[in-house]
Amino acid sequence: MSDDVMAQIRAHQKQGFGNVVGIEYVEVGPDRVVVTVPVEPHLHQPHGIVHGGVHCAIVEEVASVAGSVWLGGDGRVVGVNNSTDFLRAVTEGTLTATGTPVHRGRTQQLWRVEITDASGRTAAVGQVRLANLEPPAPREG
Repeated sequence: MSDDVMAQIRAHQKQGFGNVVGIEYVEVGPDRVVVTVPVEPHLHQPHGIVHGGVHCAIVEEVASVAGSVWLGGDGRVVGVNNSTDFLRAVTEGTLTATGTPVHRGRTQQLWRVEITDASGRTAAVGQVRLANLEPPAPREG
């Protein structure tokens, strides 16, 4: 795994959207990414359960980081589809999300992400299709 990719992930974790949600990286590798998210009131929808958009955001973040790590310094990835199913309402505790590859190819990747609650029960399952992009061209001047 490229040191540059890990540096980008660490910098983003402190200031990006994942920081707002509370994502903490437990494991980061080219074949698996695991994060945890403490469930706090700012993640709730009006009925006191974790907002579906939070699940989607976690799925997107995990898949994008996993895809970036796998691709390394050979380019960058962008999400082109996120499909997340919500299976169990969560009101408290800690969510754990695990991302694993379904397909990794020259131009695209597909990652599956399972989110479990503090008891290990599946709360949401999603998949994200990523497009592999060429590295940005160096800027002149």
